[in-house]
Amino acid sequence: MHITVIVCTYNRSSSLGQALDSVAAQTLPADVTWEVLVVDNNSADKTRQVVEDFSRRYPGRFRYLFESQQGLSRARNAGIRQASGEIIAFLDDDVTVAPTWLQNLTASLHSGDYAGAGGPIRPPEGFEPPRWLTLGGDQDLGGVLALMDLGDTPADLHKAPYGTNMAFRKSVFEKYGSFRPDLGRCGSNLLSNEDTEFGKRLFAAGERLRYEPTAVVHHPVFPERLNKKYFRHWWFEYGRALILERGPRPSIVGIPRPFIAIPNLIIRSLSRRTLNWLLATNPKMRFYNKCQVWMTLGEIAQLFRQTFHARPVSQRDSVRIS
Repeated sequence: MHITVIVCTYNRSSSLGQALDSVAAQTLPADVTWEVLVVDNNSADKTRQVVEDFSRRYPGRFRYLFESQQGLSRARNAGIRQASGEIIAFLDDDVTVAPTWLQNLTASLHSGDYAGAGGPIRPPEGFEPPRWLTLGGDQDLGGVLALMDLGDTPADLHKAPYGTNMAFRKSVFEKYGSFRPDLGRCGSNLLSNEDTEFGKRLFAAGERLRYEPTAVVHHPVFPERLNKKYFRHWWFEYGRALILERGPRPSIVGIPRPFIAIPNLIIRSLSRRTLNWLLATNPKMRFYNKCQVWMTLGEIAQLFRQTFHARPVSQRDSVRIS
């Protein structure tokens, strides 16, 4: 069995070295070979030098790939095309993992019973969330910080894993396609869902995904992200991504679907979520409901974009869609 670990990176040479150090320390059975493919997504810093240093220190273990087309999905897809492994694992450029991470994450994929797997993504030791932030449970906001923890029991996944800690058999990409380039981070854009959309695609096809609680990734929590403005922006873009993920829908008796969907979202979702936000007294519940409002606004904004996309620029500008 051969495994490829894909690490996509963009202008993070300062944190990339620590991430690659933790990957280099992986311990796997002798009958498993593995490589690390670092995809440089058009970085302007010292990313290439960092990867070339690892290639010299670990001959045959690390490879460098340059992908000039901006976007996380494009970088991941480029890595998939160049990967030699039968199993492909994905890791972010700013995380750290224990030496058993890769073995634990991919253990269930060797038999072919599972198409993919994911594991917990936890904050640094000692992290204390602010009083308005809910982590875990029904009002979990951890996805904004790429955090996910489904407990300590191995089980079948019923939600798609996050991109910083997931692995798939390469054959599923050949069968179901790759990551959608219209989704996923691109530069400073917070649009996401390329990873979870792919997982949902596998679920819809009847594939099984495995949760491996011992395959833990530790993800930093950046101070500039730990504020309400960033969370609201993220949820707005998440709402947009939900509409993009769903794709265009057919008209109903000649009426374009957005003309029906937008009033429905305003009347049924936006009004209810706004009321929940305004009436909530618990700080965590209040902010969760506020994020739900911003998500709905993102959905509405994306439906407007789709509706007016083909119209003349003057008409698009008149409704101030940007």
